[in-house]
Amino acid sequence: MSANINTLNPNQPKRILMLASNPAVSEVTGWPIGFWWAELSHPYWEFVEKGYQVDIASPQGGALQADSWSDPRDESGYSAQDLISLGFVNSPQHMNLIENTIKIADVDINDYDALFLVGGQAPMVTFYNDEAVHQLVANFYETGKVTAIVCHATAVLLKAKLSNGEFLVSGKTWTGFADAEEQFADNFVGQKIQPFWIEASARKLPNTNFIVDSAFKSHAVRDGNLITGQQQYSGSAAAGLVIQALGV
Repeated sequence: MSANINTLNPNQPKRILMLASNPAVSEVTGWPIGFWWAELSHPYWEFVEKGYQVDIASPQGGALQADSWSDPRDESGYSAQDLISLGFVNSPQHMNLIENTIKIADVDINDYDALFLVGGQAPMVTFYNDEAVHQLVANFYETGKVTAIVCHATAVLLKAKLSNGEFLVSGKTWTGFADAEEQFADNFVGQKIQPFWIEASARKLPNTNFIVDSAFKSHAVRDGNLITGQQQYSGSAAAGLVIQALGV
């Protein structure tokens, strides 16, 4: 059967909004930063294989830029084995989605069944400090829609609050980029990379259960309609939990 056919209802496919960061510059390293390819392309592949329709948005809309080491064509070779991302970046049709993202101010959450936030280095600056992103996440969650967030995009959960003033993660079990992974990354490049560490910050929040698994292994967690993934190797697993939650 074609991968583009929703096997339960081909006339009403599920719709997913993926949110990725606009380009930014790290105040810590001075590097240009953006989204992480595998955290976008791998979940995207999982969704379209189920026949879902996927739109890609960003806080400001427009063209995006990926973290260089996540690009399988990068001379570092760090992501050279990421064939799914390699296929994406070599497809004009798919790259058009990255070059013309929807501005979240133009998003109607009623059009979507789930939200999926893509990680990367930039969300630590952009998502973390953007109240519009916090509100989008809270709105999806409070209307009962599946809300998924992976890797450094989980920084948004350190600030996102519900309409009752409570943190969205209050009473929730969730995950995100681990301190051990941050330490490895810092050691690998020989300097501090992030302005703060998600795990250390999450453990200071009241009434929440932040958990991590082995470093750089696939790990995704579902607690009700909140789904989180630990790092770049967890995108497909998080997408799988979204699909499971949607019942398709």
